[in-house]
Amino acid sequence: MPNGNTVRLDFRSDFGMLDFVQVVSDHLGRQAGLDDDSIHWVGVAVRESVINAIKHGNCHDTRKRVFVEFTALMTDPAPGLAICVRDEGCGFDPAALPDPLAPENVLKPSGRGIFLIRSFMDEISLRKTAGGGMEVRMVKRVQPVQRAQA
Repeated sequence: MPNGNTVRLDFRSDFGMLDFVQVVSDHLGRQAGLDDDSIHWVGVAVRESVINAIKHGNCHDTRKRVFVEFTALMTDPAPGLAICVRDEGCGFDPAALPDPLAPENVLKPSGRGIFLIRSFMDEISLRKTAGGGMEVRMVKRVQPVQRAQA
């Protein structure tokens, strides 16, 4: 994917699309120059974002859409891959999310998605969109190659 190009996916709220989104994410991550570890963590972040959009944003309503956008970044400040995931739900206040590391939340089976995304990506922003819904923007930068010293 040449720098600056964008690939857009638009699909109904269906978990059956997760594997397809993962394949696209992996392929575009490779083309953007990400290493294998980065491609893996980007894939986890994208899956978490899409699951959240389907489950929490669109409440499994197959009439609602999920939009995923991948953009290859130029070298300012460093090359990489930008991803935007948007749903058609009512949105939420990111500041109101419970702390997944708090003792009362540690054993809960869910509630770690945004925490994980923040851990895996270099940049992340969450915002309610003007037309309703939530938008998660994430960036993963290509890591400079470490040279062994002689």
